[in-house]
Amino acid sequence: MRAYFLAGSPVKLIITGTAVAILLQAAFVLSGFPTSLTLERAFPTNHLVDLNELRVRDSFRHPRILQQQSSVASVVSFPVQGTYDPYRVGLYYTTLHLGSPPKQYYVQIDTGSDILWVSCSSCKGCPKSSALQIPIQSYDPSTSSTASLISCSDHRCLLGTQSSDSSCSGSNNQCSYTFHYGDGSGTSGYYVSDLIHLETIVGNSIPSNASASIVFGCSTSQTGDLTKSDRAVDGIFGFGQQGLSVIAQLSSQGISPNAFSHCLVGNGAGGGILVLGQIIEPNMVYTPLIASQPHYNINLLSISVNGQILSIDPSMFATSSSRGGTIIDSGTTLAYLTEEAYDPFVDAITQSVSQFVEPLRFKGSQCYIVASSTPEIFPTVSLNFAGSASMILRPEDYLQQQISVDGASVWCIGFQKSQVQGITILGDLVLKDKIIVYDLGSQRIGWANYDCSMLVNVSTMSSGGTNEHVNAGQIGGSNSLQDECKKMILMMVVFQLFVVFVFS
Repeated sequence: MRAYFLAGSPVKLIITGTAVAILLQAAFVLSGFPTSLTLERAFPTNHLVDLNELRVRDSFRHPRILQQQSSVASVVSFPVQGTYDPYRVGLYYTTLHLGSPPKQYYVQIDTGSDILWVSCSSCKGCPKSSALQIPIQSYDPSTSSTASLISCSDHRCLLGTQSSDSSCSGSNNQCSYTFHYGDGSGTSGYYVSDLIHLETIVGNSIPSNASASIVFGCSTSQTGDLTKSDRAVDGIFGFGQQGLSVIAQLSSQGISPNAFSHCLVGNGAGGGILVLGQIIEPNMVYTPLIASQPHYNINLLSISVNGQILSIDPSMFATSSSRGGTIIDSGTTLAYLTEEAYDPFVDAITQSVSQFVEPLRFKGSQCYIVASSTPEIFPTVSLNFAGSASMILRPEDYLQQQISVDGASVWCIGFQKSQVQGITILGDLVLKDKIIVYDLGSQRIGWANYDCSMLVNVSTMSSGGTNEHVNAGQIGGSNSLQDECKKMILMMVVFQLFVVFVFS
């Protein structure tokens, strides 16, 4: 920790025994190891883009989706930075501290894959710089005193081979992996075991530092878009649910719950929260995850516009060997409807507002010229899922404002027609301003509309319960959970010192 002092006259501070205890507690927290995981979203300066460019970005995102207990001790917090705005093209990433001594790595958050991997010092094709203005660093297991290679006989290697992404080299008995992505990019390397350093919170206590040994990939080769420096990071942090995901590993060790949650601010203030734990909110509704799927698939039954269920065959949303089903993916900017559902959805919206707007086609999207700068005249949409769980969409959750025409606003439907057979993908356009809970222990996903700039309660129980953590994270601005606790502790110290000095 750096300490800064103002130049000038010396300061004398006489402290009683009580005050010493107070200051020691504060000093312990304020000088703690900086293991807060900072999640950022990077945007280029020329951030205004149209829906066509967003569709292109998402078309590359989708092929990158890899094919293929009881209560726990604490909640792990990832403070979020950045503003949700689909016209600012970027990516979500966080910082991890790995190894001994710990080093910081910037990794992309990816709910469509399972494995955490970072670039190795011997990597071929790995970018050396990033237009995101972040330092690019490679991992070298030989410089970490806690690193070890994973052999083919290690049971953890078998977890990787279950998804057909891992292999073993008979020549060196080393557990290796190769990931191929549909956009032509790929990475290969070998698995290592090393420490990950985390900021955790137990109950209503102050944040503390924890570390755990996890298996992750050491990338020795990258191809395609992964070699480009425009959005280069040190690796990818898979948030999937397979055995080698960091979530599964930390949960099995009792470090964190078998659940994670996020809540993304949808207005200009930006920010949000991402935690390993289950956010508790009274208005949460849940729908079951579809079993044995590599992604977060849920069962969409119908779509309602203004309370009227659209005439769409429910089998069009089903998950099967020939249809991809409905997927929750926070890495997708817009939202995508299966081809059979797209036209009925757009037609229902158009019919609902036909008396108040002038429809037009703009760059392949259905748009509307509206006199008002706000979209209140548009109907409410309901996505109805198994388990009587409905996701209520405001107009802002399915529309995007585009250009202006003679002073009038142009609003376009942000839902796009899926180019992948039988797949519906719900991205940030839909997920913003909602708590989204991935309760992996109970195999369900839940949501509730929420002001994501507010504090939240987080439980360490994978399926609810009474073991909750009040105000476990704060959304908004760039302050981390530890920063907020520092402020509170400093205020406590000042107040208690005042009391000691006045009454002693």
